[in-house]
Amino acid sequence: MDKIAHYRSTIKKVLTEYHQLFSQSSPHNVEMLLAFDEERDQYLWFQVGWTSEERIKGISVHIRIKNDKIYIEEDWTEEGIANELLREGVPKEDIVLAFYDPETRKHTDFACA
Repeated sequence: MDKIAHYRSTIKKVLTEYHQLFSQSSPHNVEMLLAFDEERDQYLWFQVGWTSEERIKGISVHIRIKNDKIYIEEDWTEEGIANELLREGVPKEDIVLAFYDPETRKHTDFACA
């Protein structure tokens, strides 16, 4: 399997595991959703719904593949999607914490861009 195909598969696996885990505990009127766009290499885990008082909508995780690297654009998980990707064998130099500005990225253990 080539690198990008492996990354696609790994991202989908990790996000699907989170989705399954948290869908069981979400309120009945809030849906946890996944959206995988392999053509544009965009991967989302998000929620939509209503409480008794307000609309719920938000992205928990947004990942994309760009320039042969995994860009984590949004990550509201407790442990961090980057750590999950590392456990799956993705090297640090191929993970960009894109939710940080470029200057801050230089001070992380991960790729800058």
